[in-house]
Amino acid sequence: MAGYVDSEVGQLRTVLLHRPGDELKRLTPRNNDQLLFDGIPWVGRAQEEHDGFAQALRDHGVEVLYLVELLTRALEQPAARESTIAAALDDARLGPTLRGVVAAYLADLHPTDLAGVLIAGLAQSELKTGRGLTYRLMDAHDFVVDPLPNLLFTRDSSVWVADRVAVTSPSMPARRRETTLTQAIYAHHPRFAGTGTIYSPGVEWLEGGDVLALAPGVLAIGTGQRTTPAGVETLARRAFAAGVVHTVLVVPIAQDRATMHLDTVCTMVDADAVVMYPPMADVLIAYAVRAADEAGEELVVADPEPFLDAAALAMRIEQLRVIDTGLDPVTPEREQWDDGNNTLCIAPRLAVAYERNVETNARLEEAGIEVIRIAGSELGSGRGGPRCMSCPVVRDPLTV
Repeated sequence: MAGYVDSEVGQLRTVLLHRPGDELKRLTPRNNDQLLFDGIPWVGRAQEEHDGFAQALRDHGVEVLYLVELLTRALEQPAARESTIAAALDDARLGPTLRGVVAAYLADLHPTDLAGVLIAGLAQSELKTGRGLTYRLMDAHDFVVDPLPNLLFTRDSSVWVADRVAVTSPSMPARRRETTLTQAIYAHHPRFAGTGTIYSPGVEWLEGGDVLALAPGVLAIGTGQRTTPAGVETLARRAFAAGVVHTVLVVPIAQDRATMHLDTVCTMVDADAVVMYPPMADVLIAYAVRAADEAGEELVVADPEPFLDAAALAMRIEQLRVIDTGLDPVTPEREQWDDGNNTLCIAPRLAVAYERNVETNARLEEAGIEVIRIAGSELGSGRGGPRCMSCPVVRDPLTV
């Protein structure tokens, strides 16, 4: 089995990461907002921090897969090259002449070099074969192929639901090519041969940071600007039809830079416990959705109720425990901005978190959760924590 995930807390065995590289060096004060970063990270330090994150996972028996290595192997297949190059060329800014030049340039690249360009991008000055009106009018630092700095957040481009993978469909133009690379890996890398897919790029908007596997058969999916109700419905129908889910909790969330996805306000740290941003605990609601027939064609949508109550009922537990990120009026807001909620569970009661979130980590430990602290001063400039930076591929089935 290439992958299997039925919870957020089962023992983590294999994870997909992307070590930040040259794509982060493309961020400037002129383009960082467009590329969804709040600052200009110190790339060398970000790499050191990411290496520390990866090593912490390995130290706890987790196999770390790197996206660029998988992509390079996948690009040995003509179909993978064709689909990823086509996505890079699908840019209205290029025009017919420059599009043809870029197509020829990319087609001649070795898989290693092609993977590098598809991730780090290609500037006008780097395309020595460029010609035509569009090329001549571009600035030397304009991108012919945009970089993908948010590829760091591998959770958003794919999520496993039991033994099926959902390759997501991002809403933000700056992120849409990420999923074409992820899709090429799952479709063409030999490790994932035969993997069943229940979602694909190009359909309704859906991002992996909004999808939480609360328990075997139970998903909570946030909906807002990044993930639409239509995206939730499509994933729910397909998951019901595949028999990998029996309940989907649809959770509307307000959209801003500190609450982009559901996992920025709520993540699991035990089979019956979540860490949660206090202002959200009492206001989050959920609509429980179930299939009315085996094919998942007809859906039954319950009336809204408090998220914590709906989650406990769907998970078949008495109560979902809440560990909040702090009680004073300032600390929770600060640590929310610094991804204090965005923990990655390696096993029940064992979670990775940024070291800077002192109050949140203290509260986790008071509640019996062991915290593996990692540095994140530079990694956090993209507004994402350990959960955002990781896509679990294999977890042990959860038994409680």
